[in-house]
Amino acid sequence: MDILQLIDRLEELFNDAKAVPFTHNVVVDEDKMLELIDQMRITVPEEVKKAQQLIAQRDRVMAQAQEEANRTIQLARDKAEEMVLKDKVAQEAQRRADQILAQARADADNVRADADNYVLDTLMQLQDQIAKVGNQVGNGIRVVQEEQMRNAMSANEEEK
Repeated sequence: MDILQLIDRLEELFNDAKAVPFTHNVVVDEDKMLELIDQMRITVPEEVKKAQQLIAQRDRVMAQAQEEANRTIQLARDKAEEMVLKDKVAQEAQRRADQILAQARADADNVRADADNYVLDTLMQLQDQIAKVGNQVGNGIRVVQEEQMRNAMSANEEEK
């Protein structure tokens, strides 16, 4: 299950909760809340695995870009050596080889930058989602703890 779906379910659980009169508190079904928290514990590591997969994918893209750049550089060098043999075109060959080499490096840099930006954006989104879930879980825990304290206080007052 997707973390966003779990957050939606948590919000539904909160919205379906019964309000405690004269307070900002609600009564939440403990079993449902604990089940949802357990599912979140399972799902968050899955989201982290997805982020790690994205990083691995970025590394593969970068390796492919580097490999392509190396091939392009080698092609440029081979072409340059071949052209140097021809007397009149030697200067033009050197200029073109330098241009191809510069373009290959620029292309590799662009691919690397795009991959880094993609991974960074994805990780930042994941970080935001995890922070939101953490806040919501914290709020849920706080509400349940406050309810437990009120119940304990009510029980103590009834015993007196």
